[in-house]
Amino acid sequence: MYAIIRTGDKQFRVEPGKTIRVPSLAAEVGDEVTFPEVLLASADGEVRVGAPTIEGAVVTGEVVEHGKGEKIIVFKWKRRKNYRRKQGHRQKYTEVRIGEIRLG
Repeated sequence: MYAIIRTGDKQFRVEPGKTIRVPSLAAEVGDEVTFPEVLLASADGEVRVGAPTIEGAVVTGEVVEHGKGEKIIVFKWKRRKNYRRKQGHRQKYTEVRIGEIRLG
């Protein structure tokens, strides 16, 4: 059984028991979070596709940790113009352990 959910303007393939890293959520470690935007679900060989979401389907999970991803370097330059700009960025994430997929 798996589902494709949307959170933080990104889509993720989730299965019960797996952990995923989603863009930062406003939840404490140990809290239960729900993802109501289920775009596609597959169970027992049957695939259900939403238009745009599946009505009544919900994916629940538990927040495991918060953190920052790997550093990304943004470097801009223009040749022969003495123009250089270097900037770093670390995206914040929330790690969630998927618990249950309910199709409603």
